[in-house]
Amino acid sequence: MASGPAIAESHTSKGVVSYWIDWDWAAAEASYRRAIDLDPHYPLAHRNLGVLLGTIGRHEEAAACMKRTRELDAIQPMNYALSAHVALLARDEHAGLDFAKRATIIGPSFWIGYFQLAWAYERLGESEMALQALEQVEATSGGNSKTLSLRGYILSRTGRADKAEQVLRTLESISQDRYVPPYAMALVHAGMGRFDRAIDWLRHAYDVRDVHLIWLPMDPKWDPLRTERSFQRLIERCGFATSPAQP
Repeated sequence: MASGPAIAESHTSKGVVSYWIDWDWAAAEASYRRAIDLDPHYPLAHRNLGVLLGTIGRHEEAAACMKRTRELDAIQPMNYALSAHVALLARDEHAGLDFAKRATIIGPSFWIGYFQLAWAYERLGESEMALQALEQVEATSGGNSKTLSLRGYILSRTGRADKAEQVLRTLESISQDRYVPPYAMALVHAGMGRFDRAIDWLRHAYDVRDVHLIWLPMDPKWDPLRTERSFQRLIERCGFATSPAQP
């Protein structure tokens, strides 16, 4: 018979599919909680549950899950990077910055830590610091589209539209050789205030089931679009409208 920890890993994997692929967040939560019941010392189940709860706006519960994750595994940089992510979804920018810094200290070459650091600096209005952090990301992430789109978003938000356009052209060029999530294009257009273009790209993202759409309900970068009926309809179409009221 399989051991508790082995079954916990299975339930966690099931939760990952429900969260990222099926967008069935109630099922994902049930799977993660079952995994924790089976093995309370399994940090990945706590971490995944924390990210899920942050995604649907249950921020205090999410923070508690991430705290437990760090208690169980204090030397894993991803635990701090995703703690930063959860804090930023809750609009606790200073906590996000602190966790991101700790992620980069523990993992000096861990690009996700620097990505979260850039996001935290951007939310705090420190655009140049954010762009410097992205330089660290670009050195180790292999041209990840999330890095490029965040750079384009920051550039556009700080009035450097010409450089943001260059990012769009770079993403378009990369897409000739490999898949670029439509979400990445949408984010840059949103930063430039081109909401209609952003919505068009988000609709395309829905058509190809772009997993990054899960960030729409809570990510503050999308706040300027929340009053747009077309954005609201997209949230409903994705099945995210059952999440708590958006900020």
